[in-house]
Amino acid sequence: MALIHAAAFPAAEVWKADVFRAQLALPGVSGLIHADGGLILCRVAADEAEILTFAVAPAVRRRGIGAALLQRAIALLRQGGAAMLFLEVAVDNAAALALYRQAGFGTVGRRRGYYADGRDALVLRRNLTPGSA
Repeated sequence: MALIHAAAFPAAEVWKADVFRAQLALPGVSGLIHADGGLILCRVAADEAEILTFAVAPAVRRRGIGAALLQRAIALLRQGGAAMLFLEVAVDNAAALALYRQAGFGTVGRRRGYYADGRDALVLRRNLTPGSA
């Protein structure tokens, strides 16, 4: 996970292996890895879930890996009883925003200066209840 994350994010945002170990040891945290170079880490608390981090290695982007991971995570979170899924994404990350919009996420907020470089993040939400997108 740490290697994929390091390939996908700027140095100031990279999670080291010990961060992944610590996150995965917490209650309600789970992760998925795509064999071709992607990962998603989620946390569930009560009936809400959050994507903690999500990455696809640059060399394999635009091949459906992110969409496959996101759909698998959504299915698992639904099975686990989550009714709502949240995440933060950089306002200028057009590819990620397109993926999330296509998956049914909508903007519910903005976190100013959220990232180390001062960029804002949009807070997105998706309903996971049966019959939702």
